[in-house]
Amino acid sequence: MLTIKEYTVEEIKDPFGIIEGDRYEFILFIDVPEDDELYNEKGIYIKALFGVNGEESKVIKYDLLEVETNQYLDFDLEEDEEVELKEFCKTHLTVED
Repeated sequence: MLTIKEYTVEEIKDPFGIIEGDRYEFILFIDVPEDDELYNEKGIYIKALFGVNGEESKVIKYDLLEVETNQYLDFDLEEDEEVELKEFCKTHLTVED
């Protein structure tokens, strides 16, 4: 289960109209228990690219990164966590100007 401490969301502009639908970049700071294989004492965040095209929405890509160094971590979320990530993004699309 993902425990999201804080997040930001930003719409990615496509001035040339190349991309179908809308794209959003989510930065999600997560709390990972010490006994989890993802645990990192420097903290972890997820950088996710989320796409919406009509009724369809999906996580296009995500990366796990270390908070202190922004270094890429070569881990994947579990399938249920990926579903949670998608649902979180889908319900938190509000972008402030």
